[in-house]
Amino acid sequence: MAVDSGHSVVKAVDAERVHGRDRRTGKAPKNPGRLRRALSTHWYAWAMVAPVVAVIGVIVGYPLLRGVYLSTTDANEANVERTIGVNHIPATYESVGLDNYRAILDDGVFWDRLAWTVVWTVSCVGLSFVLGLVLANMLNRKLKGRSCYRMALILPWAVPAFVSVFTWRLLFNEKKGVLNAILAGGGIDAIPWLNDPTWAKISVITVNVWLGVPFMLVAMLGGLQSIPGELYEAAEMDGASAWQRFRHITLPGLRTVSSTVVLISAIWTFNMFPVIFLLTRGGPGDATEILVTYAYRLSFVVSPRDFAGSAAWGVLILLLLSLFAVVYRRALRKQGEVW
Repeated sequence: MAVDSGHSVVKAVDAERVHGRDRRTGKAPKNPGRLRRALSTHWYAWAMVAPVVAVIGVIVGYPLLRGVYLSTTDANEANVERTIGVNHIPATYESVGLDNYRAILDDGVFWDRLAWTVVWTVSCVGLSFVLGLVLANMLNRKLKGRSCYRMALILPWAVPAFVSVFTWRLLFNEKKGVLNAILAGGGIDAIPWLNDPTWAKISVITVNVWLGVPFMLVAMLGGLQSIPGELYEAAEMDGASAWQRFRHITLPGLRTVSSTVVLISAIWTFNMFPVIFLLTRGGPGDATEILVTYAYRLSFVVSPRDFAGSAAWGVLILLLLSLFAVVYRRALRKQGEVW
């Protein structure tokens, strides 16, 4: 009888471990086969994700790790592995630790480029957001030919960026450009759009805003159409003015959309290489050069090409953008916008 009662207790404990928590420990029983069951149950999902993960690892992961490694060496055009004719020359660069980062942070060039990059990013994102919001409010109303207006305003987004930039470069031409021809017709002297540091900065900001407004317009228009019209009707019946409706209904309703598009646009603009490089090549002098164009210059323009220095600049750019994204996300969480 004692043996039977002992077996009964053991069976009861085992059953409790299977169906619930362990009475003695109070914890859920360990299940070593959970991962195996998940893989066998959802094998098709893992099979679908695996190629994407592999492609991202090859296209993004390896270059990123390779760049981080090169940033800790003294690699340049003269000491990397290369083949000249039938002669194979092995790599002779060495590890230098964080010396490249120290040299960059101690150099005033980095801080000058960073200051202009921040001004460039804030100006472009701010102007694009304001113009996109204004145009979205206008196109959200019922007006004749609204579809044509939408198509015309989205057109800059459909045209390849390099085509748009080259077109603007022709417009900014100091001697034969359309803009100076219009000014000359009004008796105004020609403006050196791309040959004066101040005007060159204004020019690149103008072109990037022109390219960025369609993205903001589409995002803001979608956000506006998701706001219930009953809110505006109720506010209008209560005597709210147009500004009050915009302030207390439109802006709060667009908070989630606007916070997302501002972050995306800021990251894009911070690394907007085509506009700067194709329009001014960082000139005149280095007036319009941002961080990413300077990193490109080190790797492909100067001689000997400084691969390690360019990689270090790239890693610093990545760290700055990551820090901005973390701070921005924490600020949104404090405001109750979690995404």
